[in-house]
Amino acid sequence: MLTVNAILNGFYISFALLAIWGIAQAWLSQSRTETIHPFKAFVHLLAFYLSYLLIPLFFFSIFAGWFGYFSIHQSIFVFLLSGLLIYARFIEPHSIKINHVKYKLSAGQPFAQPVRVALIADLHIGLFSGHERQLRMIVDKINQQKPDFVVVAGDWTYEPENKLAEELAVLKDIQAPVYSVNGNHDEQYPGPPIQELLKHALDVNNVMDIEGKIVEFDDFRLTGVGDLWAGKADMRYMPDLPQDKPWLILSHNPDTVDMVPKLPTHPLMLSGHTHGGQVELPWLTDYVMKKVSILGHKRGLYQHEHANVFVSVGTGMVGVPFRFRAPPMIDMIELS
Repeated sequence: MLTVNAILNGFYISFALLAIWGIAQAWLSQSRTETIHPFKAFVHLLAFYLSYLLIPLFFFSIFAGWFGYFSIHQSIFVFLLSGLLIYARFIEPHSIKINHVKYKLSAGQPFAQPVRVALIADLHIGLFSGHERQLRMIVDKINQQKPDFVVVAGDWTYEPENKLAEELAVLKDIQAPVYSVNGNHDEQYPGPPIQELLKHALDVNNVMDIEGKIVEFDDFRLTGVGDLWAGKADMRYMPDLPQDKPWLILSHNPDTVDMVPKLPTHPLMLSGHTHGGQVELPWLTDYVMKKVSILGHKRGLYQHEHANVFVSVGTGMVGVPFRFRAPPMIDMIELS
């Protein structure tokens, strides 16, 4: 029969083994990462793997409270805190939601038939997210929605491993054209110089980079604009382009909307970048978001003088391996 001391020693051993495993995994993963800051990558990965300690800690809080190792208040506090962190680390980041939006892009006659656009952003393949299981879930959910095309609003990476093309191979299963632009993490703002690695990965997996290009549709035109923080968001040329159709603009940073020139039609920009706050906490998240978006963008639709912008919550994570009250999202936008 197990004694209380035997159970206690079992918890201590599980903590020690998980800690050793976490340190080893963080070191091995860092060694395969395309990064210019190995120690920073190691610290981030350490947080990612050591978070598995939360699971035995959750059960230990019950044991310690029951047998008097913790006071009842300490036990409840550790129980609730570890449970909350387990949810934010292991449950919400994998709970991909579908957000349905209808938007009238045409100022005149409506489209012959609505166009269904799947918007995803901020996959951040690398340290915390965007691994095969999550990518497969995203692809399956997109296919279930049967979009006419898919747009990816940048930040594909977060210090990825050098096998990026293999990790993105699942994108070939998307049953619609996929258009993309880069984000700040893809452009070394911040991040390693992985532009060539990413370009190759997208090319071999049938993803079309449309930065500076125009895609013609029957009722509108789609164009891609480079990342604002990388200094590639120049749109002064747009008034010189044909204006007989409305514009759909794909650009990573929603603050780029402030640079859209006055046009005969009122374009819609599709963006990401903000993660919807990623970890939604009172006051603190709003303070951090002021540095992420000067214009106060967070999630959803915003109206501006020369264009409107729709901001996706995205699917990945940066900084910390948690999502809380900002679950990963695929936005299905029906244009008419």
